[in-house]
Amino acid sequence: MKNKDKLLTIGQFASMHGINKKTLMWYDETGLFKPAAVNPENGYRCYSYHQSPILETILLLRELGVSIHEIQAFMQNRSAASLKSLLEEKITDLDTQLTHLQAVRATLCTHRQNMETLLSIDLSGISIVEKEERCLVTVDIDQNTSFEQEVELITAETEKYHLGRLHKASYGSMISVASLQCGRFDDYSRLFIEIPFLPYQAGLHLTPGGKYLRAFHKGAWDGIPKRYQEILAYAKEHGLKLHGYSYEMGINENVIDQIGDYIVQIEIPVAE
Repeated sequence: MKNKDKLLTIGQFASMHGINKKTLMWYDETGLFKPAAVNPENGYRCYSYHQSPILETILLLRELGVSIHEIQAFMQNRSAASLKSLLEEKITDLDTQLTHLQAVRATLCTHRQNMETLLSIDLSGISIVEKEERCLVTVDIDQNTSFEQEVELITAETEKYHLGRLHKASYGSMISVASLQCGRFDDYSRLFIEIPFLPYQAGLHLTPGGKYLRAFHKGAWDGIPKRYQEILAYAKEHGLKLHGYSYEMGINENVIDQIGDYIVQIEIPVAE
């Protein structure tokens, strides 16, 4: 670019950086970014091309959500070290936001998949599906665990993993195949929380990848034992060996008003 030392009008300089000239006027008034010169006759602000890197740094920091006060402090002690420190802090913040957004997206995709399932499922049908392994946070329960205690257990785990909001994860219950085969259809032993992008670590429950028997139950909880009897009969008829746990999860809580419309998705691993 020729004539880099030539002064630019506030409009020209603002256009070059894709901002409104009122922004430059505000930066001047706050002392954050002063013009290279001010015409003494008319008070017009003029800027130098050589000021562009400084302005672009300010605009970048503003885009990252850095406050004017923070930027002013940086500008008063501008150096490679101070900029590196400030950018590292904001990169960490961005990484946290990205992780949050990825988790929200994964939750939205789960809800969308549930709605697609609702629109196409045969509630009386039983099918075989392929699933990838996944990590679950689990809490132990038994027949004596009250609903209030279950809520407390789930709340403690959500706080432990800094979920903040319930919608950031999926929830369900687990009952062992051994209990089902013995006719103990109320012998639930765990509640699970599926948190998007949770890496495996000691203490988590790892569900097996592979084939799963999938079925659905619509209505009140007291009808689930009958559904399990149908599932076990189906597995026996088709020579399927079930193992591990049955994973139950409600898939339509956000679109119903009464328990009679509640749909539980049941998935049980099938041995290869």
